[in-house]
Amino acid sequence: MAAAEPKPPTGAAAARRLARSCWSAFWDYETPKVIVVKNRRLGIVYRAVQLLILLYFVWYVFIVQKSYQDSETGPESSVITKVKGITLSEHKVWDVEEYVKPPEGGSVFSIITRIEVTPFQTLGTCAESMRVSNATCDSDEDCVAGQLDMLGNGLRTGRCVPYYHGSSKTCEVSAWCPVEDGASVSQFLGTMAPNFTILIKNSIHYPKFQFSKGNIENRKGGYLKHCTFHEVSDLYCPIFKLGYIVEQAEENFTELAHTGGVIGVIINWDCDLDLSASECNPKYSFRRLDPKHIPASSGYNFRFAKYYKINGSITRTLIKAYGIRIDVIVHGQAGKFSLIPTIINLATALTSIGVGSFLCDWILLTFMNKNKVYSHKKFDKMVDAPERGAGPGICASESSQQDCVLTDARGLAQL
Repeated sequence: MAAAEPKPPTGAAAARRLARSCWSAFWDYETPKVIVVKNRRLGIVYRAVQLLILLYFVWYVFIVQKSYQDSETGPESSVITKVKGITLSEHKVWDVEEYVKPPEGGSVFSIITRIEVTPFQTLGTCAESMRVSNATCDSDEDCVAGQLDMLGNGLRTGRCVPYYHGSSKTCEVSAWCPVEDGASVSQFLGTMAPNFTILIKNSIHYPKFQFSKGNIENRKGGYLKHCTFHEVSDLYCPIFKLGYIVEQAEENFTELAHTGGVIGVIINWDCDLDLSASECNPKYSFRRLDPKHIPASSGYNFRFAKYYKINGSITRTLIKAYGIRIDVIVHGQAGKFSLIPTIINLATALTSIGVGSFLCDWILLTFMNKNKVYSHKKFDKMVDAPERGAGPGICASESSQQDCVLTDARGLAQL
C-alpha cells in the first residue's frame, strides 16, 4: 500500500501565492471600471459641477488672476519730492525753507500748517508747567529738591513759586525758561497752504523682468512747468496741489491743518508685461493713515528749536509745529507669460474636473434608492480561494491560482 504523499506546508503555499501576486501587480496594467448610469438628474448634476469647475479656472484663475504668468511683487523704487509755495501767518511770510521738514525731498516729509512759539528761552529757573503730574504745590515742602521728572521740563529746585498766570503755584525747575505752556503764542500758516504744489518723482524697476519705468513723461517745451496732475489728461504730470490731496483723502483741510495728520499718497504699478510698456501706468490713491477717531493717537506734531545769542547769552525759540505729513508709498506687481505656471494650473484644472465624479458617486452610494445595486457593480469584492473544492463564485482549481470575484447576477438595467 503506497504511502500517502505528504502535503506541502500551508504557509509555503501562501507565500508562493503572495509572491506571484506581487509580480502580477508589477507587470499587469490596471484600469478603473466604467459604469454608465441611466439617470438624467444625476447626469445634470455631473455636467453642472464640471461646468462650474471649468468656468472657475477659465474666468477666475486664468483671466482674472492671470495664473498663466510668472509674477513679481514689490518693485524696487525711488521717490524724490519737491514742494513749492509761500504762505502768511499773523507776523511774517513763510517760504518752503521754513515750513517743509525735512528739506531733503524724500518720500516722507511734513508741511507745517500751525505753530506754537515760545520765544526768548534762556537757561535759568522758573515755574514748572501745570500739565506735569505733581507739579502743583502749596509750599516748599511739596517740592523735592533734585527730583527729575522725565515728563517734565527740568530739575526741581525745591521751591514752590507762583505760576505764570492766575493764583496757582508750581514747583520751580532749572530748565529753559519760560517753559512751553507758560508763554507760547499760536500762529496759523494754513491760509494759503491748499495751493502748495508737490512734485512727486517716482521710478520703479522689476529686476526679474528687467523692466523699468517712471511717472514723468518725456515732453519738450517745459511741460512740467505748466501742468498739474489730472487722472485722464495729465497722468504723467505728478504735480499735486496739497488741497487736492487732502480732498481726495476725504478730509477737511482747515481741521487737518489745526490738529495735524498723516496722509498717504499710494502709487500702484500693476503691469501686464505681455502688453506694451505704454499699458503699464501708475495709479494714485490717497487716504489718511493716522486714526482720526481715536483722540489719543490722532493728529501730528513735533518740536524743534532755533538758537541764537543775545548779549553773549545763548537764547532759543522753541517751536511746536502741527502739520500735514505726506507718506509716499509705492507698491505693485508685474506679470509675464511663463510655461511652468501655465502647465501647473492646467494640470490642476484637469484634475479638479474629477470632483464631479466623486460627488456623483457619493450621491449614488448615499441617497439613491438602489445604492446597494450600484455598490455591487462599482466595487468588486475579493475573497481568498481555498486550496481544495469548488463552489459558486469560487475557483475550484488550484492550478489557476487567480483571485476569485463574486459577481452579482443583476445587470445594469436595474440602475
